[in-house]
Amino acid sequence: MRFRIYACSFVCLTLFPGFPKASTGAEPRPVALPNILIITADNLGYGDLPCFNPRSPIIAPRLTQLAAEGAKLTSFYTASPTCTVSRACLLTGRVPQRHGLTEQLPGIAGNYGRGLDPAEILIPQMLKHAGYVTGCFGKWNIGFAPGSRPTERGFDEFFGHASGNIDYFTHNYNGKHDLFRGVEEAHVKGYATDLFAAAVMSFIGEQSRAGKPWFCYLPFNAPHFPNSRNKAPGEPAVWQAPASAFAAYGYDPATTNEQQRYYAVVTALDHAIGRVLDKLDELSLAEKTFVFFYSDNGAFMLPVRGLEVASNAPLRNGGVTCWEGGIRVAAIARQPGRIPPNQTIDEPLWSPDLFVACQELANAEPRSGHQLDGLNPLPVLTGDGKSPHDSLYFKYRKHAALRQGDWKIVRTRPDSPWHLFNLANDVGETNDLASNDTAKRDELAREFERWETELATD
Repeated sequence: MRFRIYACSFVCLTLFPGFPKASTGAEPRPVALPNILIITADNLGYGDLPCFNPRSPIIAPRLTQLAAEGAKLTSFYTASPTCTVSRACLLTGRVPQRHGLTEQLPGIAGNYGRGLDPAEILIPQMLKHAGYVTGCFGKWNIGFAPGSRPTERGFDEFFGHASGNIDYFTHNYNGKHDLFRGVEEAHVKGYATDLFAAAVMSFIGEQSRAGKPWFCYLPFNAPHFPNSRNKAPGEPAVWQAPASAFAAYGYDPATTNEQQRYYAVVTALDHAIGRVLDKLDELSLAEKTFVFFYSDNGAFMLPVRGLEVASNAPLRNGGVTCWEGGIRVAAIARQPGRIPPNQTIDEPLWSPDLFVACQELANAEPRSGHQLDGLNPLPVLTGDGKSPHDSLYFKYRKHAALRQGDWKIVRTRPDSPWHLFNLANDVGETNDLASNDTAKRDELAREFERWETELATD
């Protein structure tokens, strides 16, 4: 197992946990730092996008274009199969058992509570010390008590919601208005996806005029399933999208077909992302901006709710599980001139790697004594490297899994035996090899236990 433990001076640790690296000797000419844009979708299915699943009927031309202009990552994992926890993993570069936020924040009390430990260092805190202006626009979902809010965790600007999912038009969550600018409530009319995209475009324009490098975190709440508790009495809990998104398919905006409504939500998301990418082009920032898109976890496959119209094809199961459909997610990286176009990369990477990618792009000094579970993905993204990971570890509630090379073990309860799959030829996890190859099963089980031991002593 690979962990990073860094050493630098006491001053660097105490005052500047993400300070730019000090130079030695003659000073070279300064190199302009790239802008960084991380975009997350919310519960998007692995098989929803045509660039990942040619059979998908969803209209998503801008994400297809993004994939053609950069790298499509077919073995990218989220470090947790649920919204709250996955976001904490992204922003800290650490697995849940290390940063401590291992469960979804429930209801108003949970979402407006402390959430993620305030002692955790987040990407924006690191990047601010490296000279970046930072902004977050969209879904927060890791705690909104005083001291836990985005502008208190390293972001210069925040426009979005505290909770896990809001009504797309009223911006309500469980009967409470949930849209904020900074720490103050914001009352703005519009479709949430479009509002967040517009806020990002404004932020990018302002920083471009100021000539400062920027980090933008754009966590859309689309296409998260609708929540009946966000609705007024008698109002149906259905997916919501602008009329233009329904028109793209020739659908009636009043359709009661949930699959059609879901398709429209994803198309509206694709359109919003396209607007942001167009803004980069307008400002001649495409080559100066590292763009990374992925879904926070796989689409949920819980038939009892009756809203399972997304697709994780060809993967098994979905969100809140450690089957591939819960943790392997659609991901795309682009930076012209750095990341070659038209790549399909199947090397295993995961969301904590983005913390390290930001660190490397910003030339920021690692924090002393701080263990990260992410490793540098940039050599892989530039087409010049293999996965830096010996193994990837997953644990959520009773589910657990470990991937090592092409092999994976998974179980649904701690007292259940491990299933074993070779993902190179069985990505759908249909052929359990645990009984046929006990040596390989036991080898991966020992690696899982090594992770458990390391995390228990952290």
